[in-house]
Amino acid sequence: MDSSKNIKAYIKLAKKGDRDAFIRIIENSKASMYRIAVGILNSPQDVEDAFQNTIIKSYEGIIHLKKNEYFKTWLIRILINECNAILRSNHKIIPIEEVQDNAKVTNEFSKLELTSAVNSLSEDLRIVTTLFYFEDIPQKDIAKILDIPEGTVRSRLSRARNKLYEMLKEY
Repeated sequence: MDSSKNIKAYIKLAKKGDRDAFIRIIENSKASMYRIAVGILNSPQDVEDAFQNTIIKSYEGIIHLKKNEYFKTWLIRILINECNAILRSNHKIIPIEEVQDNAKVTNEFSKLELTSAVNSLSEDLRIVTTLFYFEDIPQKDIAKILDIPEGTVRSRLSRARNKLYEMLKEY
């Protein structure tokens, strides 16, 4: 992984049209983006589509990024918007029966019970849970990414914890 200082330099270069710098930024963010998309979509094909669309839109739009320090927040917002667009276009709410075993995807999702439980949460709870617990994004930043009040983020995290506790208490 590149240092934070290098990433900032790559962002500046990417804003000037440097493709290699942009690729380095995406390589640095790829694992995090993938985990977020998997947490929202559950379908490998949809995850790939969201990922590709996000890369294209972020490459085309990076020149409009006002503050370089918000790049990750901006990129995640694009990804979440793409995931939501795919969910809308597919008209699908994923029933629990269709939740795939994503335990192999990352070390963070290594327990099948936890993965299934998180994936069975409603979309609004699943997104904040994934961002907060698996991506270590502060509540304040989640509020900015999702364009909701910070209190709503806290409330959704609390509801998600309670639901997960109920689902997993026998384990």
